[in-house]
Amino acid sequence: MDTPAPQPEDVLARLYGEPLFAIPQDLYIPPDALEVFLDAFEGPLDLLLYLIRKQNFNVLDIPMAQVTGQYLAYVEQIRATNLELAGEYLLMAALLIEIKSRMLLPVRRADTGEEVDDPRAELVRRLLEYERMKEGARRLDELPLMGRDYLLANAQAELVVEAIPPEVNADDLREAWLGILKRAKLNASHKITREQLSVRDHMSQILRRLQHVRFMEFTELFNERLDQGDPAAVLVVHFLAMLELARESLLEITQAEPYAPIYLRLTYIRAQADGPDLIP
Repeated sequence: MDTPAPQPEDVLARLYGEPLFAIPQDLYIPPDALEVFLDAFEGPLDLLLYLIRKQNFNVLDIPMAQVTGQYLAYVEQIRATNLELAGEYLLMAALLIEIKSRMLLPVRRADTGEEVDDPRAELVRRLLEYERMKEGARRLDELPLMGRDYLLANAQAELVVEAIPPEVNADDLREAWLGILKRAKLNASHKITREQLSVRDHMSQILRRLQHVRFMEFTELFNERLDQGDPAAVLVVHFLAMLELARESLLEITQAEPYAPIYLRLTYIRAQADGPDLIP
């Protein structure tokens, strides 16, 4: 009779990807491969605090004989399996035995009359400090931790951005065109030509103009130039010529009172009016 082929639900385990349908007959399991630790402690102080709290002992009044016996019993258990781990526990066991021995000795008062310190004081201080640190670590561990209590959300949105052409009205088009014209004016160029202007020539023109008048208003001297369409450069040279005549005492600039009209006249015309004997 043929044996039915094994089904996928009959697979017990997989070894290097190959299915196993039965337990191998030559399977070897080391004696210490399966070891159960009912109580795991982080160090000697953790074990000692566990023994005290388990039996509701007062930390400030530890029954050293009972606690030391329980502690040594636990150390003997771990020495049988892990000698290296028992090393630091043995150090604490020696300290407990020392404290127990000191408590068995008669109490002697110091020479000053003060009471001798309790041999358990240093151990109590270490236990209380360790308990506070352990409680703080427990509270920190109860806080939500990313990766253990919650995961950081990470989502990537696939957005399709579609460009919407702007709406253009007549006002926008007009503003854009005015901006172009404004920039075009900044790019305007002009040609500068050199013009031959002579201060001496204009001095002669002023002398001829004032030769037949006794007084002439200041603005009238320049209005004629403006009417002829002379540029600003010509007016500037004409003004310099007038100042040069005044500096050479050939022209006199007068004013009757402040803010009154300014008048011009030739100096030798004035001298001629004062008398023939004053003409140079």
